[in-house]
Amino acid sequence: MNWKVRLRNPVFWVQIVVSAFAAVLAYAGLTAADLTTWESVGALLCNAVRNPYCLFLVLSSVWNAVNDPTTKGVADSERARQYTIPQK
Repeated sequence: MNWKVRLRNPVFWVQIVVSAFAAVLAYAGLTAADLTTWESVGALLCNAVRNPYCLFLVLSSVWNAVNDPTTKGVADSERARQYTIPQK
């Protein structure tokens, strides 16, 4: 995988954060509108970290965000590995 380019791409980070947070919200049966204080966000995240099933959901979501389903296995294509910046 071309981690150098992925890690420098803000879209990658948004995709990771949203996929992980959405999994936690779905497990808790909440929507973003239910989180009205930072305390409630912190409590939700603490509860998620303590729950093995919720961690599995988060890891599955992150895996789906990282993996490129258009290539065989888990690697990027040869072309994608040649990028030095994200292609437009």
